[in-house]
Amino acid sequence: MQLHGFFRSSTTYRLRIALNLKGLAYDYVPVNLAKSEQKDAAFTRRNPFASVPLLEADGRDRAQSMALLEWLDEAYPDAPLLPPDIEDRYTVRELAYAIATEIHAPNNLQVLKYLKDPLGHSQDEVDVWYRHWLARTLEPVEARLAQLASGDFLFAAPGLFEVVLLPQIYNARRFEFDLAPMPHIERIEAACLALPEFQRAHPDNQPDNPEKDHTS
Repeated sequence: MQLHGFFRSSTTYRLRIALNLKGLAYDYVPVNLAKSEQKDAAFTRRNPFASVPLLEADGRDRAQSMALLEWLDEAYPDAPLLPPDIEDRYTVRELAYAIATEIHAPNNLQVLKYLKDPLGHSQDEVDVWYRHWLARTLEPVEARLAQLASGDFLFAAPGLFEVVLLPQIYNARRFEFDLAPMPHIERIEAACLALPEFQRAHPDNQPDNPEKDHTS
């Protein structure tokens, strides 16, 4: 199994967490989004979406992170990402898809680049845009978590919601978004980051992170 991705890509980060939670070994193949390597002809022949992650498994190239997460859960049912109860599964999907569709779509790297060139917005204006869409969805996610009286995780163990949440919180902190009014989200973040599966998946620990100390 090979995972083609970028250390800071939130969608690749999702897959790294999920693969780790399921105990699945994979080889990591860096694709440098900063250099637009995902647009190279050799890559787009394998993934016409010109995006990461790309998961090569069972003789097939698969793209699109949310579809990949569902496929992983069906193909490798041990350590499921979704709880057994249908209503609990709905709750997980409600929150996970809110983040995946309402935050990631407007805050995707290609959107941020388009805001700057050709639309001509400054980095400060792009940052305001980014934080707006974070607040637009994280505030109701926090409210829902408060209603559910969630603990360290949404349910008994980390699953699809945490897999999607943690990369977005990493991005939120990069863009200096104030998470102090969101204690439920911060509690879940802390509980996840204490686990080795999440630690190994963190962007700081990826081989293509230019700031990683490769001598250790």
